[in-house]
Amino acid sequence: MVGVNNDSDQDRALRERFEKISGAIEKKLSESGGAGSSQDDQGSAGETSRAIALGFRILSELVAGVLVGAFIGWQLDQWLGTKPWFLIVFLGLGIAAGFWNMVRAALKKTVIR
Repeated sequence: MVGVNNDSDQDRALRERFEKISGAIEKKLSESGGAGSSQDDQGSAGETSRAIALGFRILSELVAGVLVGAFIGWQLDQWLGTKPWFLIVFLGLGIAAGFWNMVRAALKKTVIR
């Protein structure tokens, strides 16, 4: 029976501490204008997500250019029997196209702002 009483005392003490901390948090939020700061956080989160999306788009432009160029060169080498030459040429063209697409995407995004 002593253990049960001790548990309820601990529960009551924890509940009081929780209510005290909750009140302090609510007070701080109301003083700092909690609603306005959450809108600012949402705005910066939106900008962050747009920046991440642009980064992934630019990365995919580069990777796609390299892969497509390499595949076309490899396939031409297979058909024509000129083993590394078309692969080298089209890999270089794919890299150049990937970089050009990256620059275009980045400039397009900065000009719009």
